[in-house]
Amino acid sequence: MKILFIGDIVGSIGRDMVFDHISRLKRKYEADVIIANGENAAAGRGITKVIFDDLLRSGVDIVTMGNHTWDQKEIYDFIDDTDYLIRPANFSDEAPGRGMTTISKNGVTLSVINLHGRTFLPPHDDPFKKADELVAEAKELSPLIFVDFHAEATSEKIAMGWHLNGKASVVVGTHTHVQTADDRILPGGTAYLTDAGMTGPYDEILGMKKEDVLYRFQTNLPVRFEVPKQGRGQLSGLFVELNDQTGKAMSIERILINEDHPFQS
Repeated sequence: MKILFIGDIVGSIGRDMVFDHISRLKRKYEADVIIANGENAAAGRGITKVIFDDLLRSGVDIVTMGNHTWDQKEIYDFIDDTDYLIRPANFSDEAPGRGMTTISKNGVTLSVINLHGRTFLPPHDDPFKKADELVAEAKELSPLIFVDFHAEATSEKIAMGWHLNGKASVVVGTHTHVQTADDRILPGGTAYLTDAGMTGPYDEILGMKKEDVLYRFQTNLPVRFEVPKQGRGQLSGLFVELNDQTGKAMSIERILINEDHPFQS
């Protein structure tokens, strides 16, 4: 199975980058499944039903979330009604939605798990324990398992990669919006990348207007960060190919499209 993952989609610029490039990326990589992190898709904060539906129509198969899951309150109205929008599995048991889903393409089943880190972030349930529970459940269906670990600390993400080495097919980090250059296949056959990067404004700071962020750093005064609606964009992500029988990764490739790294067909 060939999987394309799109890193944190930020605002309308990020969504437009997905809409503009997803068809060509799918053709180039012959992707069977496309997964995208959409927790910043609505102006940097959460996701709406309209945006979720637009992403599915564009070709995204599954949308994962993160710490901004509940920022758009309307998500409560539809997250339980779809199998293809998942939130971190280690949220409270009282939270709506689910933290794992499955999708089958060409007779091959893939489980997708969303987890949330705890270092420098709110203290959710133990993601390592939850990972073990869900991986064991997923193994009963198929050896192909994809994990989006939405976390702040690089060390916690690397720890999750090694924790799931040989258990999950892919462990990819999201949340910090800067693509890392440590893509590798771990000894147990798990494809790993600390952070897939951001799909959003190219000339700003982590997708937010740079003037607002600079003001905060220079004055230490509160300011509301906003996502620009115009400007150049970038698309960051990951491509992996898995062995359908063993679930082990056969290849991994980082994807980065922007002014300095144009799309190469």
